[in-house]
Amino acid sequence: MRPVRALGASLLIGVMTLAAAACGSDDSSDSGSGSGSGGTGKNEAVTVQAANGAVTIPATPKRIVSLSPTHTESLFAIGAGKQVVAADEYSTYPANAPKTKLSGFKPNAEAIIGYKPDLVVLSDDMDGIVKALAKVKVPVLLEPAATKLDEAYDEINDLGQATGHAAEAKKVTDDMRASIQQTVASAPKNKPLSYYHELDNQLHTVTSSTFIGQVYGLFGLRNIADKAEKASGGYPQLSREYLLKSNPDLVFLADTKCCAQNEAAVAKRSGWQDLTAVKNKNIVPLDDDIASRWGPRLPEFVKTIGAAIQKAAPTK
Repeated sequence: MRPVRALGASLLIGVMTLAAAACGSDDSSDSGSGSGSGGTGKNEAVTVQAANGAVTIPATPKRIVSLSPTHTESLFAIGAGKQVVAADEYSTYPANAPKTKLSGFKPNAEAIIGYKPDLVVLSDDMDGIVKALAKVKVPVLLEPAATKLDEAYDEINDLGQATGHAAEAKKVTDDMRASIQQTVASAPKNKPLSYYHELDNQLHTVTSSTFIGQVYGLFGLRNIADKAEKASGGYPQLSREYLLKSNPDLVFLADTKCCAQNEAAVAKRSGWQDLTAVKNKNIVPLDDDIASRWGPRLPEFVKTIGAAIQKAAPTK
């Protein structure tokens, strides 16, 4: 279902509930039951502070199962890709990720155990899967959908500690921070533009309280959905009338893959031809996956926003 696909077929559930515990911090994830090295690549135990508590991994894992598309991306980005033996059905990136029929939404403990994992990484504890795997002594890292940038960085560093790639993980997060900061700093500082971020062609969107909304907020953009939030948990469904009246300067489409939306498609919608974003050709197609995950490709999403602002910003 879409917008469940939004945020990597996982983030919407995690963020809408906002009940998952925050991910572990860099400081807490450094504590190991051995020497605390965690990132040496040696077979030493390490303890990582995750949402499901202090998780001890007895030795550097060699058979990782990832049930989160975002975490699959992160594992490969930090150099732990060769340790991943199975990933869930939505782990579409990178291309060589070992995608399987495993589901993060309806996890099957027996199917997961069949891969003989020495570490399972997931972002949602669906159907009590964490407890089920604990019964057979499989270490599980529960790293929920990030609700802010620092949590996204912390989770990547947690994975680095857990897999013996702490140094690589730190480099990934340092590079992410630097790239995002540079993109934001170079964006025009004119009067804030308004925007609409579309999750599907039923006008589901995000508000500034969500992780995605906070990314847009880095640029000082004004979210037209904020006044429609009410009890939506940050993911309201707008009416056509509300959207047309709000008349956003920018429209970002995070439904290009799922729903085949693009500039031509939205221009044909009733009343949309009069929108400022349509008339000024400021309809911005996004890669659904990049725009929905909180992992190492986040800077690409930020760069797309920055480029759109550069194009749409009024000249002095």
